Amino acid sequence: MEKRRSEILYVDHKFCPGCGHGIVNRLVAEVLEEMNEDKGAICAVAVGCSSLMPDTYGVDIVQSQHGRAAAVAVGLKRCRPDNMIFSYQGDGDALAIGFSETMYAAIRNENITVILINNNNFGMTGGQMSPTTLENQRTTTSPYGRDVSITGNPLDVIKLMSTLDVAYLARGTMTDIKEITKTKKYIRKAFEAQKNKKGYSLVEILSPCPTNWGMTPLNACKQINQTVQTVYPLGEFKGGGK
Repeated sequence: MEKRRSEILYVDHKFCPGCGHGIVNRLVAEVLEEMNEDKGAICAVAVGCSSLMPDTYGVDIVQSQHGRAAAVAVGLKRCRPDNMIFSYQGDGDALAIGFSETMYAAIRNENITVILINNNNFGMTGGQMSPTTLENQRTTTSPYGRDVSITGNPLDVIKLMSTLDVAYLARGTMTDIKEITKTKKYIRKAFEAQKNKKGYSLVEILSPCPTNWGMTPLNACKQINQTVQTVYPLGEFKGGGK
C-alpha cells in the first residue's frame, strides 16, 4: 500500500541529516490527522531546532521567546479550549531557559501536550552542554566531558514530573521501526489525554544529533540504544492505561 505523506508536512524539513526531528515531525502530523485535529491544532515553539518548523509545518505556529513555549501554549489553550494545543521544544529550550515554564505548566496540570526532544545538548546553537547532557559527555562547553561534581547530574524531567498530578508521561525514541511505532502510540495517548480534558501530557523523545555528537547517524542511534537509554529509560510512566 502506498504511504501517503501528511498534508501538514507541505515542504521537506530543514533539519540536519540523521537528526530525529524530521521523524518526530512526521509522527505528530500523522497523529493529528488520524484524530481529525490537524485543522485546528496550534503549536508553540521557541528557540532552537524547533524554530525551523514554521517554514515547513502546516499548522498555526506561535514563535515565542526562548524557553517560553509552554507558557504560550497555556495561554493559547485558555483562550481556545476546543483547539488541540501543543508545544514542541528541545531539552535546552524546555529544561534550561524554560525550566520554570515547563514545570509550572505541569504543576498546574494545564490541559496541553508537550513534545520534548532530548538530544543531550543545545543542538541549534553549536552543541553546548544542556541539563540532559550525560556524565562525561563532551560538548563544546564541556570539552573534557561533563563533570557532575560541578554541574550536577543529568536532569530526568519525567522522574520529576512523576510526583505531580499530571495526565500522561512517556519517553520514546526513533532508533528503529519498533521504537518509532511505540513513540507514535505515546504521542497519540498524549493528545487523547488533552482531548479528554485529563490535563497535562508530555512525551520526551530521545533523538540522535549526529552533527553535534560527531557521529554517523547509525552510530548516533547506537549511542542512544547503548548509553542514553541507561540514563533515560523508555516507556510510559504515568497514565499509560488503555
